[in-house]
Amino acid sequence: MRSGAKTALKLRDAAATPLYWWYAQHLERQVKAHARLPQHLGLILDGNRRFAKVAGMQRELGYEFGIDKAHEVLQWCLELGIPVATIWVLSTDNVKRDPAEVAHLMKLFEREARNLSIDKRIHGNRVRVRAIGQHHDFPAEVTAALGELEEKTRHYDGMLLNIAVGYGGREEIVDAVKAHLETQSVAGRSVAEVAAELHPDHLSAQMYTTGVPDPDFIIRTSGEIRLSGFMLWQSVYSEFYFCDVYWPGFRRVDFLRALRDFQDRKRRFGK
Repeated sequence: MRSGAKTALKLRDAAATPLYWWYAQHLERQVKAHARLPQHLGLILDGNRRFAKVAGMQRELGYEFGIDKAHEVLQWCLELGIPVATIWVLSTDNVKRDPAEVAHLMKLFEREARNLSIDKRIHGNRVRVRAIGQHHDFPAEVTAALGELEEKTRHYDGMLLNIAVGYGGREEIVDAVKAHLETQSVAGRSVAEVAAELHPDHLSAQMYTTGVPDPDFIIRTSGEIRLSGFMLWQSVYSEFYFCDVYWPGFRRVDFLRALRDFQDRKRRFGK
C-alpha cells in the first residue's frame, strides 16, 4: 500500500516535472551564489497525519512518508554543506497521544535509529548524530538503538544531526536549571548564593545543545505559525519560516525557497 501511494503521488506530479526541475535548478544556483547559509538549521516536521488524511492513506503511512522525507532533507543539507541541523520528530506532548500510535512511533524510531547506524551517507560524510530530549520512559530497545547510533558516530567531525525526540522546550529549560543547581550543590554553594549570581550563560551551558551554536534559521511545515516549544531558549534570535505544505510533501523547491528567504533577511539580533 505504501508503494502504491508513492506511485500515485509520483503520477500526480509527473506533468509538472520539467518545470519543477528547471525551477529547482534556478533556485539552487541562487542559493549557492549567496555566501550565507544557516549554520544551524532547525526543522519542525509537522503535518504527517494530516498529509495521510488528505491523501486517503492510513495514518501510519503518513509517518512512513515523513521518515522518507527526513532522509531526503538530510541529503539536501549535506549537499549544501549546512553544518548543524536539528529535526524535531516527537514532542513531550506527542508522547501523551493514543498509546497504540505512540507504540507504533517507538517501533519506527528504533528501526530508523538502527538504519542510520549503518547508513553509508552517515559514515561516508562523518555525520555525528545525537538524540536530544527525555528518553527515560522510552522502551529499552528504543533507547538502546539511539545509544548505539550516538556511539557509532560520536567521534565524527562532519555535519552534526540532532534528533529531538521526546523533546519539549520547557522541559529542557527545567532540566538545565536542575543540572545547574545540582552542580552548584556539589560545589557546596547555597541556593541563595546560586540565585544571586545566576546568569543566562549558566543555563546555556546545561542545555541539550550545549557547545553548539543556537539555530539561526527554523523552518516549520504544515502551515502552523508557532514554535510549540521548539528550542525556546536557543531560538531567541532565530529567523523563522513557516511553510504551508505538510512535512511529507515538503519539496526541494520549498527548501530552497526557504533558504533564499533567509539569505534575503538582515539579521539584527534585537538591535
